[in-house]
Amino acid sequence: MKKIFLFVFVLLSFTVQAQFSKFFYNKTLRMDYYHSGNDTSEFYTFDELIEEPYWGGSHINLVDTMNYGNYYVKVYDVKNDSLLYSRGYSTLFREWQTTKEAKKTNRSFSETVVIPYPKENVRIELYSRDWNGVFHKKFSYEVDTNDYFIKHDRRLVYPEFDVRVTGNPDKKVDVVILPDGYTESQMGRFIDDCQKFVKDFFTFAPYNKNKDKFNFRAVLAPSKDSGADIPADHIWKSTILNTGYYTFNSERYLMTMDDKSVRDLAANAPYDQIYILVNSRTYGGGAIFNYYNVAVNSNARAAKILIHEFGHGFAGLADEYYNDTTAYGKFYNLNVEPWEPNITTLKHFDKKWKYMVKRGTPVPTPATKKYRNTVGAFEGGGYEPKGMYRPMQDCLMKTFKGDKFCPVCREAIRRMIDFYTR
Repeated sequence: MKKIFLFVFVLLSFTVQAQFSKFFYNKTLRMDYYHSGNDTSEFYTFDELIEEPYWGGSHINLVDTMNYGNYYVKVYDVKNDSLLYSRGYSTLFREWQTTKEAKKTNRSFSETVVIPYPKENVRIELYSRDWNGVFHKKFSYEVDTNDYFIKHDRRLVYPEFDVRVTGNPDKKVDVVILPDGYTESQMGRFIDDCQKFVKDFFTFAPYNKNKDKFNFRAVLAPSKDSGADIPADHIWKSTILNTGYYTFNSERYLMTMDDKSVRDLAANAPYDQIYILVNSRTYGGGAIFNYYNVAVNSNARAAKILIHEFGHGFAGLADEYYNDTTAYGKFYNLNVEPWEPNITTLKHFDKKWKYMVKRGTPVPTPATKKYRNTVGAFEGGGYEPKGMYRPMQDCLMKTFKGDKFCPVCREAIRRMIDFYTR
């Protein structure tokens, strides 16, 4: 019976691989667009299509089954309208919509979606999740694969080096590490920092038991200046990716609005996740689900920063703290279940981690000594002190007091690793 099952599994894998080869080349088609609006409105405008030399994603799991993210990209075969590829993702635009600035002005953000390069004409559709958690189609663009306006030239071409590579990109989680604020003379330091990055990464569970499922590559791209922008201190640096603190006026939120440079630089290697390593001691970082991750290289808590932010960017985990000052306004609708796997409004708790709560544990769960190491539903999370619940009293997605993700976060990370590698 086991031999029959194995044969069927292998046959199915070959069939799905053949499906990829039937519809796609093993390289990337990148679509840049502008996402504009204010706190209550949004619209999309097309920018450009770019061919890139590598595809880092799976050849098997082409259709996203997670239902994560504030946005979705779907790719349809023009001839028969069949769904060929989809992915959920988030962007800075949605976060900006909750800020005070969005109530006073319109603004445009450059954004990107990447898909495996189609062999025939396809239609790319972009969807946005509304306040009630429902996706709506907002934009559609038909790609003529013979269009000579698809750009084949490369911008920001730099050498790539393997930090730790364990196999072919289609069967691994591929992380490309990009430097920002490292000068030409500091490239040796960047290489050392990448080695430390990987060492630190694998000290945390469940990554430590999945070392063979990850590839890490880095791009040797120097900046003119060392460091990053700190606008509140009138410090402005000329760096290749233009990272800066005080994103949305939040002191430690270290991000970049320069999406094009990030994608141009990342194109030097196959990737599933982009990680920007900033040459700075000042505490800071940030991450956007399936968009990019940012952490500093030399802060005393750099290891926990990088792994916390990767929880956002890779696994779609939410922040579990609720008493910290942020620039955000109302971030979640407490009348619907959030899409993130580690927070809940208890509206549909059975779809979250209810199965992991031991019988007899009260829900909601009191934050007492008795339940200190218990999986339950503790009030406070996702920047909301009331009406939002997290799995445990503490976790790396809440504070850096400990060294572990809670069981719910670990399981969410494992599921995402499997999605990319199985």
